[in-house]
Order: sequence, then structure tokens, then C-alpha cells
Amino acid sequence: MTPRRFPNLATALLPALLLAGCGEAPPPAEPPLAPEALAAVSENPGTQREKLARAIDGLFTAEGIGETRALLVLHGGEIVAERYAEGYGARTPFVGWSMSKTVTALLIGALVSEGRLELDASPPIPAWQRAGDPRGAITLRHLLQMRSGLRHEEMADPVYSSPEVRMMFLDGRDDMAAWAEAQPLEHEAGAAHQYSTATSVILADIAARVLAPDGSPEERRRVIADFLASRLSGPLRAPSFFAEFDAAGTMMGGSMIWATARDWGKLGEMLRHKGSVGGAQLVPRSWIEFMTSPSPRAPDYGAHIWLNRESGEERIVLYPEQGPRSAFGLVGHLGQYVIVSPAQKLTIVRLGKTDNAERRALVEQIAKVAALYPAT
Repeated sequence: MTPRRFPNLATALLPALLLAGCGEAPPPAEPPLAPEALAAVSENPGTQREKLARAIDGLFTAEGIGETRALLVLHGGEIVAERYAEGYGARTPFVGWSMSKTVTALLIGALVSEGRLELDASPPIPAWQRAGDPRGAITLRHLLQMRSGLRHEEMADPVYSSPEVRMMFLDGRDDMAAWAEAQPLEHEAGAAHQYSTATSVILADIAARVLAPDGSPEERRRVIADFLASRLSGPLRAPSFFAEFDAAGTMMGGSMIWATARDWGKLGEMLRHKGSVGGAQLVPRSWIEFMTSPSPRAPDYGAHIWLNRESGEERIVLYPEQGPRSAFGLVGHLGQYVIVSPAQKLTIVRLGKTDNAERRALVEQIAKVAALYPAT
């Protein structure tokens, strides 16, 4: 009996048979993309639209990375993707947590540019100026680069003993700057990197001392709020920016500055343009270059901003293994990120809630979004 031939079937099966012979299986088909995922991306996002939509969708749907509440991607100054979780939107203000530190550093930069502060001088803190006080060796540069030497350990265990918790919620809460400034030196000024929220509160106090010498708490609040509006949020056209203050009128400049996702994105874009917005220089270009240059004690940290570089230690904050070394980021508690990559003309804002154990997986997912844009 002559076997029947099925040429069409044989042709269809041939690729699969060849792959099976090589020990390889065909790649699985990608699941359908949810309509809202694609709708969140513009028609011409500067990369493959579906790939970008899938990478962003992963930030909202992947397990083990916490909860993303807002995601914004700007390329070449244009919003090319924007998505929010249920209950959040374009008008929702988000607390920056430690992203607030960068805002504080920008205000200090404005005061330096006006000649009201000096980068390499001891700041106007009376207690440090007493004869024989070793804290008089601390400079503004040391504070900005997180190498003051003060006893400001961050995230100590148990949590109630941690300096930032004591300062914000326990014995220091009514006058946070006084508590932070009263701490003794643990290292020689400038000798060691120690990231701390207390340092940024000291900087906020310095700004208030310059703008409202001997001012009441209300006067301190008013002049700092006005300065933030006139020197930063106003020219940025980012009116949602606002700061919280303690009872002494000191801005909580290490943690409690709020803004919408779009306004956090505008801040990132201003940094990408080295302090310029629409041709106006809000902060000197040289100040942004200083902020984004490595500290001599931490190659992955500049001046109140994280750099996309190896730390020389176990610490990995951004994604130095795959992104441009020129990228940098504002990074806040519970997974707040504004990542800026000038070489890619890119700013990414991610806001939400992610515990420390899941932060690495979250950053890797953000890196997938960034990787879709080549550096030029």
C-alpha cells in the first residue's frame, strides 16, 4: 500500500522538527497587551510603542516589586507615556521622601549663586562656631556630599533608635535642626560618607537662617515657602510643589516635599538641562555639574543626588551595569524615583510603595524601560 502524502502538513511541521532536533523550543507567544497599557503610551514615543507599553505594564503588574501608583516617561522633553493606578491621577501630589533632598540642595545652590553662602566655608550655625568645637570644620560641601562626619546613622536597628526616626517622630520632632546639629562628630569632617536625612534638615535650617535671621517659626516657614516658589516651582511652572515644616519653622528638607508626577518630571527635566528651563537659568549650570559629580567618598553619590555608578561597596542604588554613567537619580523611601539620563534625552518618574526587600527588582524593571532608548 502506497503511503499517502501530506505536503502541506510536512511543510508546516518542518521548522518545529528542526528546532526539536536542535534541542530548542519556539519562544512562547507574549500575552495580549491590555488596552489601558497601550493607551498610556503616545503614538510616537521615540522607541517601539508596544515594547515600551509592555515594559511599563510590568511596573504595574509584575509581582515582587511593590505597588506602582504613577509612571511618567519623558523623551526629548515630551511626555511619551503616563499611567496611574486606580485612585491616583495627574493632579495627585506624591510625597518625595528622600527625593526632597535634591530640592533642598537646589535651594542651597540658589543661595550660593547669590553670594549668600560659600561652598567651602563653615555654615552659619552658632553652636559650631564656638572656640574648640570640631564641628566648625564642617563645610557646606561636606553637608551636600553627605560627609559631615556627624553621628547620623540612617535606618538603624531597632527602628525606634534610628537617628532619622528620633529626629522626625521622637525627641527631635519639635526642632529637628537643633537635634541634628547637636550630634557629635563620629568621623573627621569630610572623611567618610554617611547618608542621612538629618543632614538635609541642617541644610534647610541654614537656608532659613540666611533668609530670615532671628526669624520666628512663622517667618521661617514663610520665607522658605516663598523662596521655593520664586526660585524653583514658579519658574518651573510646577505649582504643586509644597513643603512641610516642623514646629520651629524648619523645612523638612530631607523627606517631606510633595508634588504631582508631572511636576516631579519637570524637575527632572530641569536637571537634564543643567538648571535651565525655557532658556532661563534657574540654578547655575556649574551647580548642577557639582551635584552630579562623584563625591570623593562615594563614587555613586554626588551632592544630594545618586549617580548611576558602582559604589565600590555592596550598595547598588540605580543600574550601573547597563545604563549610561552620566545618568543620575532622585531616590526616595518606598520606591520613589526620578531617573534622568541626558545621553538618552530621558526622564523617568516612578512613584508608589515598595519595601526595601523588593527595591532591586523594581529598579531592574525601571531599567527595562530606560534600555529601550539608546544613548546618543
